This record gives sequence, structure tokens and C-alpha cells, in this order.
Amino acid sequence: MLEYLPKELRDEIAFAQTRALKKKSRLRVELAGQSFAVLRMWEDGIAIEPVQLTHWRGVAEIYDGGRHIFQALIVASSLERDELICTFKRLNSVSEKPPLDFWYDQNAPVGYLTKL
Repeated sequence: MLEYLPKELRDEIAFAQTRALKKKSRLRVELAGQSFAVLRMWEDGIAIEPVQLTHWRGVAEIYDGGRHIFQALIVASSLERDELICTFKRLNSVSEKPPLDFWYDQNAPVGYLTKL
């Protein structure tokens, strides 16, 4: 249906849709000191708005508002329909506690009595 509209009008509609996705998303990604809004995210990739970049590689930090939620290694990116599609090699969630190097029993006693 959009193919019957003039090219300028189609471009304006695409720009408005991208702006709406950018406003709605709280997710942002940081790479090399630059921050970009995430338009879409799925299990092995993200889509961002291509500002100056046409290709992106490296370790990226993904934030939900101000909370750091993921660390990703981006290995491939391609430009598709006004979006930069980035593919992850790995995606690790970030926790606020350090990982334990031992097994922790949830039902273990808090302390032991040595004398009665």
C-alpha cells in the first residue's frame, strides 16, 4: 500500500516510525564511549539507528535506563532498511553480586553450637 505514495511521504513515515521506536525503548547500547538507542532486541542481536556507523564490532554494554543488564560481543553488523543490525557472538547477563566459587546450600544452618 505504501508503494503508491510519493517517495518523500514514505521517507517521512519511516522516519516517524523510527523516532517512535527510539522514544519507546529504554534500552541503550554503549561501545567505545558512544551511546545509541536500541530499536529492537532479540536473543542473538540488536537493531540500532545508524548514525555515523555502517559497521560495528567489539564489546558492547547494554543498559536498561541506568541499570547495566548485559555485556555483549558484537561480531557482525549490516545495514538493512535504515537500521544497523548487530549480531552477538556472546551475550552475558551482568549481576550485582560477584560469582561464588563454592556451592552454597540454601538450607544450611546459620551457625553451629559448640557447647550445651
